Amino acid sequence: MSWGFSGGNDDADTFEHLREGVDRPMWRLLSSYGRGYVPEFVLGGVASVVARFLELIPALVLGVAIDALFVPTRDFSLPLVPQSVIPGDEPGQFWFAVGLVGAVYILTAALNWINGWAWNRFAQHLQHEVRVDTYDVVQRMRMGFFDDKQTGEVMSILNNDVNQLESFLTNDLNAGIRISVLVVGVASVMVWLNWQLAVVALLSVPVLAFASYLFVQRIGPKYGRVRRSVGALNSRLENNIGGIEVVKSYGRESFERDRVEEASEEYLDANWDAITTRIKFFPTLRIITGMGYVFTFLVGGYWLLFGPPQVGLAGTTVGFTGGMTLGVLTPMLLYARRFLWPMRQFGNVVNNYRYAFAAAERIVGLMDYPGTVDDPDDAIGLDGVDGQVDYEDVTFRYVGTDEPSVDDVSFSAESGDFVGLVGPTGAGKTTLLKLLVRLYDPADGTIRVDGHDVRDVSLASLRAHVGYVSQEPYLFHGTVAENVAYGIDAGDDEIREALSMAGAMEFVSELPEGIDTMVGERGVKLSGGQRQRVAIARAILEDPEILILDEATSHVDNETEVLIQRSLETLTADRTTFAIAHRLSTVRDADTILVMDEGRVVERGAHEDLLAADGLYANLWSVQVGEMEALPEEFIERTAERERAGTGDDD
Repeated sequence: MSWGFSGGNDDADTFEHLREGVDRPMWRLLSSYGRGYVPEFVLGGVASVVARFLELIPALVLGVAIDALFVPTRDFSLPLVPQSVIPGDEPGQFWFAVGLVGAVYILTAALNWINGWAWNRFAQHLQHEVRVDTYDVVQRMRMGFFDDKQTGEVMSILNNDVNQLESFLTNDLNAGIRISVLVVGVASVMVWLNWQLAVVALLSVPVLAFASYLFVQRIGPKYGRVRRSVGALNSRLENNIGGIEVVKSYGRESFERDRVEEASEEYLDANWDAITTRIKFFPTLRIITGMGYVFTFLVGGYWLLFGPPQVGLAGTTVGFTGGMTLGVLTPMLLYARRFLWPMRQFGNVVNNYRYAFAAAERIVGLMDYPGTVDDPDDAIGLDGVDGQVDYEDVTFRYVGTDEPSVDDVSFSAESGDFVGLVGPTGAGKTTLLKLLVRLYDPADGTIRVDGHDVRDVSLASLRAHVGYVSQEPYLFHGTVAENVAYGIDAGDDEIREALSMAGAMEFVSELPEGIDTMVGERGVKLSGGQRQRVAIARAILEDPEILILDEATSHVDNETEVLIQRSLETLTADRTTFAIAHRLSTVRDADTILVMDEGRVVERGAHEDLLAADGLYANLWSVQVGEMEALPEEFIERTAERERAGTGDDD
């Protein structure tokens, strides 16, 4: 048996339950984000409507010219054109017709340019605003959202789905308006020319409408599956590229190729299913519109050659009345032919609309996801923070878990206190401090900073006063300096000072370009310990009143840890500091040490007092200093049981 990470259920769409409740997603996006570009939308729409009506003129002029100039059967006259404007002689009428047709084509080209400019501006800016707002919603999500969502799936919405929406607005919505106007215009002129033959030509319209309805019903669910498979494929690719070092180190290239092939095949199957439905639809449209044209030519040609057709129907004779001229039949056939293109394009618009609708559902579903951390309407802005922190009866459990990760924890830290948190892996230490910066919110209890419930203060002001260094620090693709001065305006001297305080300047000065050296994606060009020190420097430069160090020296050697500890003594002297540590030497000088086990604080006190208590802390200390023979059997059995249970990182 070959074991691998499932990466989630590729057949499942984690936003599906939200998409099912989304009401009118396209209208919501257009009405919310299109308001600022109503002038462009209206200008483009008007230009498109006028251009489509102008496109009807050449065929009409041709028909009039044929009957008036080539087979004279009527006077040269055009609707809405004063007769005084039209020359009285045939050569003048000929050149008037040529000039009118040429002018119409030039004006139509100008209107099409205006339409293209206005609609592309409308669609591009709407796409931009939707993408930015959707990303803003994502980054305001609680961390629990990211615990069960794959990055590739979210990326698929932010990129693929938003692009699909823009493509529909730029091309297909515009085309839909053009088609509607053209169909109405063509039908109106055909009715004006000869309403009886127009009825024949328009018989295909209800058949086309019914075929389109059936297509929409069948293609909608299939496009939903396509969007899901795109998200799953993106997740697989993002996961594998992110873990390429592990893939190469273990020689699993063929294994990962098979998994990518499987995800790609799922997308292939979903897309091919939609394609086979689509490619049946478009030839059907061609047959329907083509037969409509043939029938129009048959009836019109017969009428011109042999007189009005007569049809026997239910024992009675139903016939056409009136005459038919070449100048009427020619534009009727041209319009009927022109009628074919919009009808075929209408199918393409419907097809792309269903594709864009599925994308809009996912976008709106993500926007509606009830997981954002938002400021209350009367949020307080923290200012002049002293750094007092109070936890009162705090309990938290992750979604989908029964046992709490933090269970009824209460403690207080005065301004300037150094509080250490220790305990076995999985005791809840990291989760406890993530609640302080509202990466999660507790299910019960209250956390206060300077007496203010953190849920009552603005997130921006809270996090501006709290520095956080995680045990797996993340560096962005960029230079050392850009990562230290992340998001703030700082000079090179300030950056170097922060790096020195973090014990990092020594190795940074040896890099090819010093602080301007590129660190690579996720800081891949630096060692784990180097990344950790750069992350510490980032927190130092922020100069927060409250500092959280989550295993901040876990990736450094003993000598480097000594340097960092000396720097941290200065750094933590005048600020409230929380330090999570497996190396108990890191926190032995803390004002208070909280010992956690199974989500609870089981011991608290200073280092010497906890050793004297001969409890869990004393056992952990014995492990640290190598006094294994002093460990009680109960502690060893619990540690083995915890390992068998597979307790993960500090949740």
